[in-house]
Amino acid sequence: MMENRVTTVRAALSAAVRRSPELELTIRRTIAVDKTFRDMCEEFAEAEAALSRVDQLSPSIRAARSAELRDIIERLACELEETLREKQAALSRIDSRPPL
Repeated sequence: MMENRVTTVRAALSAAVRRSPELELTIRRTIAVDKTFRDMCEEFAEAEAALSRVDQLSPSIRAARSAELRDIIERLACELEETLREKQAALSRIDSRPPL
């Protein structure tokens, strides 16, 4: 069970980093401590995996399912990027404070 969880988190991390490689450190930090963000990354990875298998569906539903998955991926990508911008802004504010 634990191995499946590790595999799921690795897939989630990989998917998020593929989308925003310049934010890898922020992604790694956030996925480790923020369950909501981790869940979003997992859903993003699952949608990408499902899209990669869409050709296996019957032709009658393939186009609709593909469009649906692309919409889900784009929505989640926007949510992930928004969260990462907020995290980076918070880190910038912390880093820019004068030392005590």
